[in-house]
Amino acid sequence: MKVFLSELAETKLLKLCEYLSENWNLKTRDKFITKLTEKIKQISIEPNSCQKSSEFDNLYKCVVTKQTSFFYRIKEEKKEIEIITIFDTRQHPEKLKKDID
Repeated sequence: MKVFLSELAETKLLKLCEYLSENWNLKTRDKFITKLTEKIKQISIEPNSCQKSSEFDNLYKCVVTKQTSFFYRIKEEKKEIEIITIFDTRQHPEKLKKDID
């Protein structure tokens, strides 16, 4: 299945990569991007491979690192997967609700 990022997910990914580059280093950023790419490839092949979200109907949660997860929906009719948001798990869960709603 084709996987794409929502506008919000794209913005959050860019900010996260900037943060990693500025506050950690390029190696850390590149490691994160590699892990994210592997997870995206995984869900493109096996869309149901991540756990269903307990908080949000019709969404799945994919853990990239201990600190970062992304939420996605499967659009069966279009044979697409939309990554809705990328979330820092250290943030308050209410922030996630704002992203999803």
